[in-house]
Amino acid sequence: MQIGSHSIDPPVILAPMAGVTDRPFRSLCRQLGAGLVVSEMTTSDPTLWNSEKSRLRRDHAGESEPISVQIAGYDPQLMAEAARLNVEQGAQIIDINMGCPAKKVCKVDAGSALMRDEKLVEAILHAVVSAVPMPVTLKIRTGWARAHRNGIRIARIAQDCGIAALSVHGRTREDQYEGEAEYETIAAIRQVLSIPLIANGDIDTPEKAAEVMRETGADAVMIGRAALGRPWIFREISHYLATGERLASPSRFEVRRCLLEHVDALHAFYGERRGVRVARKHIQWYCQAGGVEAEALAAFWASINRVDDAREQRERVDAFFSESPERYAA
Repeated sequence: MQIGSHSIDPPVILAPMAGVTDRPFRSLCRQLGAGLVVSEMTTSDPTLWNSEKSRLRRDHAGESEPISVQIAGYDPQLMAEAARLNVEQGAQIIDINMGCPAKKVCKVDAGSALMRDEKLVEAILHAVVSAVPMPVTLKIRTGWARAHRNGIRIARIAQDCGIAALSVHGRTREDQYEGEAEYETIAAIRQVLSIPLIANGDIDTPEKAAEVMRETGADAVMIGRAALGRPWIFREISHYLATGERLASPSRFEVRRCLLEHVDALHAFYGERRGVRVARKHIQWYCQAGGVEAEALAAFWASINRVDDAREQRERVDAFFSESPERYAA
């Protein structure tokens, strides 16, 4: 799949997720088979650009190319300025967020709330595409509400404005993350687009990825929540798409090595104090995704959840995943 001059191979993409897709996680997912990773959304509000959070979100040092950065907001000119700023700081693809259903985003008329106002959508897309020489992509949902699925109209607007690729999550904003994603709307969008289309929503196995690509005609799939604690899902999907065969699940020793590398990267990126706090949720996700027995997981989590020392956190993770194999179901 091509996005501008960038070849996305394999066509398996890490979705932008606030508080998750920081540089350590993006780098890990690229190493484990993602063809493209998208940063967590950065605000278009210039009063927040110099905050520590925003600075870290714009840190792409050492990342594999192409570097894709998602921006969020509702004002066309501020979005254009945010796009220019991120290009100056290394972004090679600008992604516009019109898919986030979170209340704190939608209440300021950003994210998926924008889908209610198609004229504003057009103004934002035109402003951002005109502002930067890099390809601009867009992420949307199938609509604002179940009774108002306007994804096809938004898709047409996007293509007419020069958007280089479109990602569609198979739910409306009203659905949040409840129920099952539907792919009929994504398939209908495929019929009206000539630009690359990326399908997103409930894709959690290699078989599901292949099925969704067949059903929708999408050029790629985007993985979000299914990658939490399972960053190797990208190589599993890419291998299956290429060969029709499933890779063996990682051994507990490989999971241990992957998690320790991830924890080390978080400590280095955020500093030990904050890195320990950020690492906690990832440690829990690895344990949950890895099939650790509930009783063993509860005991381990109770022992590590309040650890504030980076070395101790690492040592406890190392010890837990080095213990008896029956604690881990590969």
